[in-house]
Amino acid sequence: MGRGAPQGRRPAGGARGYDRADRLNELLVRILAEEFERIDDDRLGFLTISAVETDRDLSMARVYVTSDADDDELLEGLGELRPRLHRAIGDQARLRRVPPLTFVVDETARSADRIEEILRGLGSSDEEE
Repeated sequence: MGRGAPQGRRPAGGARGYDRADRLNELLVRILAEEFERIDDDRLGFLTISAVETDRDLSMARVYVTSDADDDELLEGLGELRPRLHRAIGDQARLRRVPPLTFVVDETARSADRIEEILRGLGSSDEEE
């Protein structure tokens, strides 16, 4: 045997410590964010993409979004924009198959705000005692 790396499979995480799905998710966030900057649709409100989770077999990509817009209007607008966003991904990412996009309203920020509001309320009741 010669010197150098051992023969066989490379670690699943690669040199950077994360796998192909993680890199793809980051790429999709970037592509979608850039595309949303070009879109002028009031139904989207102030839209933020909080994450993208792609199935390993590229059967689906869940796009988690937050916005100050009404959830129903937001999802309606995103549904209508889906073909444009799918095309943008196809044009910019080197994928054999672009996964279908499913949009999910990310409740994490709302939950955090609600928890913070409750904690502030508890703090003010402690001060009154």
